[in-house]
Amino acid sequence: MDSLRKNKILVIGSTNTDMVVRTDRLPRPGETVLGGIFMMNPGGKGANQAVAAARLGADVTFVCKTGNDMFGADTRRRLADEGIDTTFVYTDEDHPSGVALIAVDSKAENSIVVASGANAALLPPDIERATAALDACEWVLMQLETPMETIEFAASEAVHRAKRVILNPAPAAVLSPQLLANIYLLTPNETEAQAISGIGIDSLETAEQAARKIIGMGVQNVVVTLGAQGALICDGQTSTFVEAHRVAAVDTTAAGDVFNAGVATALAEGLDLEGAVRFAAKAAALSVTRAGAQASAPFRNEVDAFRL
Repeated sequence: MDSLRKNKILVIGSTNTDMVVRTDRLPRPGETVLGGIFMMNPGGKGANQAVAAARLGADVTFVCKTGNDMFGADTRRRLADEGIDTTFVYTDEDHPSGVALIAVDSKAENSIVVASGANAALLPPDIERATAALDACEWVLMQLETPMETIEFAASEAVHRAKRVILNPAPAAVLSPQLLANIYLLTPNETEAQAISGIGIDSLETAEQAARKIIGMGVQNVVVTLGAQGALICDGQTSTFVEAHRVAAVDTTAAGDVFNAGVATALAEGLDLEGAVRFAAKAAALSVTRAGAQASAPFRNEVDAFRL
């Protein structure tokens, strides 16, 4: 896909530092076990999507909040190194940066505890302070790892300014009618689509039923991601299935974040929704062939060169 135009994307969301310890088995309550390899990686769905979009060629501004600590400083440095506008990466003096404590056993099962920290303090007044970024962008990309009141406020402000909102509803949550009415594109996976629609998804047919019900709740377009199968696009009139590319998967940690970034980037360049999903599917396929979250996000030249 050649670059058609480069409209700005505003990403609003979370940033975490993932602290990962590998161990033979997960500890039982009250038990201490000796671990092996320790890794400290940048994460958070908002930051993952901002980095992925920037690598795919988008002009990205990121709104988030970190603590005044070593993790926050590292986050700001990493984002700037990726070419992301960090003007509205706020520093909170009262809360530490978000962290995730992750233990992974020999069977790849994990146990995760997230301390949201400053992510939970990203509030509507912070969005008001970033109105210049809202005015300058064409697309707003959000997730659900920051307070719901902030997401609802940002969506409302974006629509008031005639911007289009993409919401990746992860982690799964019930969404208000007011929020749904302000969404141009919702990108749930099966679990999230079920939480919103109330329809269990076990086939393409039930995925389409869920998508159509969500559109009936006020959303303009829905893309249900179906993991290694692909993605179902629904606009209320027609439905299109885009098959996933077959690759040797190594780590699927950030596949969804890369997919959302790919969709947003392609839409910002003027592609239609099906074209954007096909581009995003290529980006996501490349990402799962690599380990890590942000580290797995491919660059634009890699996606453009990708062939089956």
